[in-house]
Amino acid sequence: MDGDSNRDEEATSDESASPETELPPSPAFLELDPVYEALGHPRRRYLCYTLLEDTEWSLNDLATKIVAWETDVPEHAVTEAQREEVYVSLYHAHVPKLVDEGVITFDEATERITTAEHADQVLAALEAMGQSRLEPGNARTE
Repeated sequence: MDGDSNRDEEATSDESASPETELPPSPAFLELDPVYEALGHPRRRYLCYTLLEDTEWSLNDLATKIVAWETDVPEHAVTEAQREEVYVSLYHAHVPKLVDEGVITFDEATERITTAEHADQVLAALEAMGQSRLEPGNARTE
């Protein structure tokens, strides 16, 4: 029986050496284009920055924080109209994009956002681009 397992190991070793049987890249890593696409809009970047502070947020809290960044006001000074405009933008455009890229998960019932499989990679890309944090007043909307 011991000889049989050696033959299995040799067969496996031979198969892995063949270029025809190479496995595709691991889905655990995003390609660069999806990372940059995920970070292509300031609101998606701001959402990702909040994940550095905490890995779970309500959509309403994120909208408030992003308005504060974009308008350079304290969070308590954000109006309901401002919050609603950003909330709608996040809900319909930016959150689905980040969910599709595996950066966040979104629970529609509770409207909670949490980090997902690719969050660490995207946050590392933010830092590599030299923007580990945005300060209020440095926000630009596109």
